[in-house]
Amino acid sequence: MNIILSEIEVKVRKLIDANRQHIEENRRLASENKALREENEALVQTNRELHEKINKTTIVNALGNNEEEIKEGRKLIKELIKEIDQCVSILNTKE
Repeated sequence: MNIILSEIEVKVRKLIDANRQHIEENRRLASENKALREENEALVQTNRELHEKINKTTIVNALGNNEEEIKEGRKLIKELIKEIDQCVSILNTKE
């Protein structure tokens, strides 16, 4: 009987240790997940800013004399207007 109780006690201790390790790993992974989400958010913001900078540069270049740059600038302006219209449409449907 004592042997059985000792075996059960050993198994329970192993389970408790395993549970502690899982809890610790879960905390570590949650922390890592949070850090990666924050990094991702920062990268997405940087990406948006760089796209805006490219758009502005293209528009500025479109004001030049090069016919190709003018066409590219007009195309970009049309795309921006289309995007603005879509945003306005989404806002109007939510109201």
